Amino acid sequence: MQGERPFVMTVAGFDPSGGAGILADCKTFEQLRVQGLGVCTAMTVQTENRCLNLEWQPLEQVVSALGILIKEYPVKAVKIGVVKDAEFLNEIINTIKLHAPEAKVVWDPVLKSTSEFTFFDLNTVSQLKNILNQMDLITPNYNENQILLDSNLFDQEGSSCAVLIKGGHRKDLPGTDVLWEKGKEIFIYPNERILTYYPKHGSGCVLSSAIAAHLAKGEHMETACRQGKEYIEKFLTGTPGLLGFHS
Repeated sequence: MQGERPFVMTVAGFDPSGGAGILADCKTFEQLRVQGLGVCTAMTVQTENRCLNLEWQPLEQVVSALGILIKEYPVKAVKIGVVKDAEFLNEIINTIKLHAPEAKVVWDPVLKSTSEFTFFDLNTVSQLKNILNQMDLITPNYNENQILLDSNLFDQEGSSCAVLIKGGHRKDLPGTDVLWEKGKEIFIYPNERILTYYPKHGSGCVLSSAIAAHLAKGEHMETACRQGKEYIEKFLTGTPGLLGFHS
């Protein structure tokens, strides 16, 4: 008999290809047996290899929808994806903390797409410092993490927000992620038994939503990150195409 599933919310963009954003997050939630909720931050026109257009949803509309859902359901974790700027992100965080202060918050800082389409207003990066301290985890890739470091947003050894630096773009240890939590550096290595990984559209969305799902189940941060990596590695080996299978 199926037990009750914890509620997990994604606050992210709508990608009509289904590879990233809300659709990818909810596919991940379903596979990991949590109950998914979604609030749309942006409507996009894109395929798995290019983004053609983006239309931001009004901030008031996003915050209103978020407030209604989070007051109605006992949300245990929130994954945040693409957002317009620091103000947009700050209002989302404030709404979460007002109605569900114990919910775990994971932000995948989508600054630019692989095809160099800019999402986040980089002119507002310097305003993120106080916002980051209200989160539990951020999951930048190697390049995004460098932008955050260059902006002096946090001292990784003393930040109250854990940082999982994804290793897909690094040259020295490809695929090796680094988790910074409470001043501790933890290396999460790729599975040595897997010989071939295929690049995937939306892999960052899938990883962050998988981690959020495991946090909602009560897992500790390191365990949730390791389990999230196990999920994304299966996702990256499923098919050679840019659109992945969830199984």
